[in-house]
Amino acid sequence: MTLQVGRVVLRRQFQREDLLGRVWMGRVAADDEHGLWLWVASGSAYRDIGAADGRAFREVPFAEWGRTAKAMREITWSGDMLMLHPPGEAYSVWFFFEPEGAFRSWYVNLEEPGVCWDDGHTAGIDTVDYDLDVVVLSDRTWRWKDEDEFAYHMAHPDVYWVDDAETVRAEGERVIKVVEAGEFPFDCTGTDFRPDPSWSVPAVLPAGWDRARARAG
Repeated sequence: MTLQVGRVVLRRQFQREDLLGRVWMGRVAADDEHGLWLWVASGSAYRDIGAADGRAFREVPFAEWGRTAKAMREITWSGDMLMLHPPGEAYSVWFFFEPEGAFRSWYVNLEEPGVCWDDGHTAGIDTVDYDLDVVVLSDRTWRWKDEDEFAYHMAHPDVYWVDDAETVRAEGERVIKVVEAGEFPFDCTGTDFRPDPSWSVPAVLPAGWDRARARAG
């Protein structure tokens, strides 16, 4: 499946089973041998799961999350971002930009390999987020992010959707070696990207944004 440049698609993160946790709207910047590149513009429609009583996800004790009534919060995305989804890889790489367009940093989001889908009207890529991530500055210095949260969630296997912490960390360590070597995509490829000026900012989610999760195979 190859998605057309400029098309508006959804990036969706799931939690346990088919629980939709986050939805971004982005335009296809490229769909090539490196994977699916999505441009997510500041001001785009965005959804983030929280408690039905108004608490954000992190405000709910995780041990209670499984039995907490939930609702998707309507939020506007802040900050320009280019997302790369390498095919078959258990991570995506997010390129963050300053408001004037200068590249700021990378973010390695550890996750299940993304699964692309297209129903003709709406298209997207679905994954499951692993919480543990790596922040990489423009000089390629790096640090782990959310280590404490990851350990906290792993302590509740009846609620959490990650089974093997060591496998997740090993994947992060593998990507860190790529960072330190300055290899793609940490070789500055994509850091000068600017969106087509004709692209409008997608401010309304399309029908089907909450459809069932797509699965590999």
